Amino acid sequence: MTQLQPGIRKGRKFDQVLEGARKVFLRDGFEGASVDDIAREAGVSKATLYSYFPDKRLLFMAIATGECKRQADEALEFINAGDLPVREVLRYAAGRLIDYITSPLGLQTYRLCVAETDRFPALGQQFYASGPLLVRSRMVEYLQKAVARGELAIEDFDLAADQFAELCKVDAYHGFVCGVVSDYSAARRERVIEGAIEMFLARYGARS
Repeated sequence: MTQLQPGIRKGRKFDQVLEGARKVFLRDGFEGASVDDIAREAGVSKATLYSYFPDKRLLFMAIATGECKRQADEALEFINAGDLPVREVLRYAAGRLIDYITSPLGLQTYRLCVAETDRFPALGQQFYASGPLLVRSRMVEYLQKAVARGELAIEDFDLAADQFAELCKVDAYHGFVCGVVSDYSAARRERVIEGAIEMFLARYGARS
């Protein structure tokens, strides 16, 4: 469910607007998406769209945070599907995280927040709650279960979850953010994932 931010009003065609905006933003990005295109895709008037979302930034963040939650929920379903080995869970989590943070939607969300947070603090707060904070909480939930099973040895779960997320960002993430990297080969991605897993388990792997 989309959490409403100040300035957003829900109505009968709210979900219709979100679905149309999602298609346009994923196709054209934040800068390329026009309000006319979004209204046309959603099958509503511009007046109806603006009555729900008075600013395109608010609409984009609603889509971006919804995608974050959807992916986090899907990851949690995978992790809870069975007693998977720690390495397999970490590999899956790393892959999902890398795919999102290097995706056009993930990068545009981050850039928009950095550019606009001073003027629109709610954007940064919403991004943090639905992005880094949500990833941490999902990771902590898994790590606590792994520790209870004797598979990992962790005392500070928040720190461990944040460290794993940062390990997954090495090599290319800042290059993507700054626009100097656009290609991320499968071999390069795998190198980062395996490195993150090895370093994490070297610190937190259970000692027999």
